[in-house]
Amino acid sequence: MELGTAKVETNRKKKSVVWDWLTTVDHKKIGVMYLIAGTLFFVKAGVMALLIRIQLMYPESLFISGQTYNEILTMHGTIMLFFAATPIILGFMNFIVPLQIGARDVAFPFVNALGFWIFFFGASLMSLTWFFGGGPDAGWTAYVPLSGRDYAGIGLDFYVLGLQVSGIGTLVAAINFLVTIINMRAPGMTLMRMPLFVWTTFVVSTLILFAFTPLAAGLLLLMLDRLFGAQFFMPDMSGNVIIWQHIFWIFGHPEVYILVLPAFGIVSEVIPAFSRKRLFGYTTMVFATILIAFLGFMVWAHHMFTVGMGPIANSIFAISTMLIAVPTGVKVFNWLFTMWGGKITFNTAMLFASSFVPTFVLGGVTGVMVAMAPVTQLYHDSYFVVAHFHYVIVGGIILGLFAGLFYWYPKMFGHRLNETLGKLMFWIFFIGFHLTFFVQHILGVIGMPRRVYTYLGDQGWDGMNYISSIGTYFMSVGVIILVVNIIYSAFKEERVSNGDPWDGRTLEWSIPNPVPEYNFAQTPQVRSLDPLFYEKVHGNGKMKPAEPLQDIHMPNGSILPFIMSVGLFFMGFGFIMINMNNPWVNPYLVIALGSVLTFGAMIVRSVKEDHGFYIPKEEIKEEEMG
Repeated sequence: MELGTAKVETNRKKKSVVWDWLTTVDHKKIGVMYLIAGTLFFVKAGVMALLIRIQLMYPESLFISGQTYNEILTMHGTIMLFFAATPIILGFMNFIVPLQIGARDVAFPFVNALGFWIFFFGASLMSLTWFFGGGPDAGWTAYVPLSGRDYAGIGLDFYVLGLQVSGIGTLVAAINFLVTIINMRAPGMTLMRMPLFVWTTFVVSTLILFAFTPLAAGLLLLMLDRLFGAQFFMPDMSGNVIIWQHIFWIFGHPEVYILVLPAFGIVSEVIPAFSRKRLFGYTTMVFATILIAFLGFMVWAHHMFTVGMGPIANSIFAISTMLIAVPTGVKVFNWLFTMWGGKITFNTAMLFASSFVPTFVLGGVTGVMVAMAPVTQLYHDSYFVVAHFHYVIVGGIILGLFAGLFYWYPKMFGHRLNETLGKLMFWIFFIGFHLTFFVQHILGVIGMPRRVYTYLGDQGWDGMNYISSIGTYFMSVGVIILVVNIIYSAFKEERVSNGDPWDGRTLEWSIPNPVPEYNFAQTPQVRSLDPLFYEKVHGNGKMKPAEPLQDIHMPNGSILPFIMSVGLFFMGFGFIMINMNNPWVNPYLVIALGSVLTFGAMIVRSVKEDHGFYIPKEEIKEEEMG
């Protein structure tokens, strides 16, 4: 076939498994790689959490030193937020969103692969810190002057450069999703017919675009301070440490919604599916999502009530913070009304989704409490804030992600996860979570400060710290059961040949398992919200095609995203070497090597014509007929 004047190949060469995954631009495989990478970092950060709680299990413990504790605490928070929760969310977005909007791929498949590999090598760069004198030790917020060149060692350079590199990957992924959702929806899928998960992906991608850019700017300024003697945050050189807090939290508070809104979207898919009802108040849910995102940029300084901004600024940020409770409350009631009167199936996915609701409400209630500026004078830097944060992050995001994992697992991997092991995992993890973090509210109220590596006995903290640490063991067992479930199910559970094992409502359940490379043989015609359910009621149970069966154009794989990302890794490592004592090679040579790899691959991409390939309709027809 012809595409312009260039011949487009229809025959595809078979590639080795490793080469196929290194070069893939298939959004489904990239989604799986995000999930695997995020899970590995989740386990790593979970082990660090276990070490933290073992240290705090008893007063005056000598399990780890104060310096090691600070490094583990910093890495735990940073990895969980940037390298665990974020990539797992991006994994679900990559796999599910194109299927839910009826697209054959994302708008920019090459850029999609580039985003993953940049994230992965940025996270790997930061992980190398343990081999070069220890981890960063200024907390995951990296407040200056603690993170300045006078107080923090080379671990902070790994923190800064690792986040800078991985942040580029997250930014390009967000741009890709925005263009995909705007331009690649199936015919008939208007904005107000998009599933809630697609809406939350769209809103979150916008948040990433506007929140990660100030973080990138702040990290650049901190890097210039640390590596090149700049003075942006040096008080004795007329720098301003409070500016870092503003820059960080202008990113940091929208980041909470970047993580939690996709969980809202997942819960909004799971609850209707297993309540056998349409989502209650779809329109209000959409506008609540948009309003949460808008208000999320107006509340950052509620993290800074104790720095002396003054009563007027404190009052403005306190009021705007409380306002976010309104659209969040709308969502909570809509989930409850969706379940009300429904024929509920309490499988593992539904258990996680339904337990998400009251757990997140508790995190939201304590959020309104800390939004009151005078009260925060008492709660600030206490374990009450730790408890609030984890009820939002773990009780909200992680429970939502587990619900999505059990819900979409058959579509992603071709078989269900074992329900018995799933329910056992749910109860152990859920009970362990509340054991761990509920008592921390009380610890904070009675005076236990956060970020301390030890404490004296007989202050009324001993028993609750012990309970909190026991809860962490429960959560660890829950995660181990999940890993066992994944391995067991891969060998023992029957393959799901039916593309719709849950009697689903949205487009991803209208295509066969395993999902074909091209997703949809014919682009579907969407006639309503919950399009598959509509066709089950008003049609023949199958999506009506919007086009005749024809050859499908697909993009070629490429090794260039991998090479570009390796180049950025070397560039980042070269900048870190500037602060090393007696580096074994000139740092600027390493930077030059990375630059050659990255920009060389960019040039190759620019000059090389790659028109992709076509899958012949005969092959498609044969595959669709089984």
